[in-house]
Amino acid sequence: MAPLFAACCLAAPALAEPAPVIDQPRQAELVRLVRQDCGSCHGLTLQGGLGPALLPATLAGKPSESLAATILHGRPGSAMPPWRRFLNEAEADWIVANLKKGFPHER
Repeated sequence: MAPLFAACCLAAPALAEPAPVIDQPRQAELVRLVRQDCGSCHGLTLQGGLGPALLPATLAGKPSESLAATILHGRPGSAMPPWRRFLNEAEADWIVANLKKGFPHER
C-alpha cells in the first residue's frame, strides 16, 4: 500500500494542468479582459452576477477543456458570448488555469 501511495504522490504534480506559456504583455491584456469584460457579467471580483462565480471553489471538478470551450464558443441561448475572435486556444487555456488557481489582479 505504501508504494502505491508514494507513486500517487509523485505522479500528482505531473497531473496538474500548468497554464500555457503566454508572454507578459499579453498576460496583462488577458487579466484586464477577464476583470473588465468577463467581470461585467460574472462580477468585478468574479464572485458571480448575471453569470456564475469564476472562483477556484466553484470551478473545482469542472473539466478545463469544457471551460475553455465555453470561453471560445460561448453558450448558445444564454448571455455568454463566444470569445473566439479575440482569443486563441492557448489563451483560453491560460485563463481557465488561472481562474482555477485564483485569478491574478491587474498588473
